[in-house]
Amino acid sequence: MEQKIVVEVKNLKKTFKISKKQQKIQKTKEKIVKAVDGLEFEVNKGEIFGLLGPNGAGKTTTLRMLSTLIKPDEGTIKINGLDIQNDSQEVRRQIGFLTNELKLEGFFTPNYIFDFFSNMYNIDDEKREKRKDELFLRFGIDKFKEVKIDNLSTGMKQKVSLVVSLVHDPDIIIFDEPTNGLDVITAKTVTDFLIEQKERGKTIILSTHIFSLVEKICDHVGIILDGKMIESGKIEDIRDGKTLEDKFFEIYVKEKGMEE
Repeated sequence: MEQKIVVEVKNLKKTFKISKKQQKIQKTKEKIVKAVDGLEFEVNKGEIFGLLGPNGAGKTTTLRMLSTLIKPDEGTIKINGLDIQNDSQEVRRQIGFLTNELKLEGFFTPNYIFDFFSNMYNIDDEKREKRKDELFLRFGIDKFKEVKIDNLSTGMKQKVSLVVSLVHDPDIIIFDEPTNGLDVITAKTVTDFLIEQKERGKTIILSTHIFSLVEKICDHVGIILDGKMIESGKIEDIRDGKTLEDKFFEIYVKEKGMEE
């Protein structure tokens, strides 16, 4: 059976201007930094695709472009055949995006915030309550649904951010470092949930620097360094008989010119 391409990225480029302070910190005279440089990849329906790379590799910038939060300088992104720039509103209805940059208003409760985001997607009351009960119970938020965000633990805040990004049960899930900063129990809850979503036919794209997470849940992986896709393919093909960690550092050393 021919696989359906859900996400298609071609020649994606994004640059940012950097301040004099940032130039000093990075010890460079360059005023422009290439965050993403010609990135290309595809993701099929029902797959989990992992963007693997160190901090500053361009992972977050890529996902923010996929999620229509920022515009690329060059290149195209299509989600279910929709161009992210020309059809941004419809793309947003089809995706759920979780980022560590999502800051929930501390005065409000998980219950209120869930309802607020549900209203943004015009979800009717019956569906909203059913979805809320399902997700709150799944992530243990039900006992804290009337507690102000400011009074929740870091892990619970992360779980609330996760369920808020999924209020509309999207077919495409885009997560930036989904287990970053979580304790081992909460991290397992999140990874198990992602596997369940894949089994439901959802398409998932995530960024991470955690090798074990990629090996556990991803079908395909793209290794990204300095904004460029160095290797992309099935996990077993990329590993080439090695651990993913060993293969990554082999690629890293070669790309950085660190070979003896």
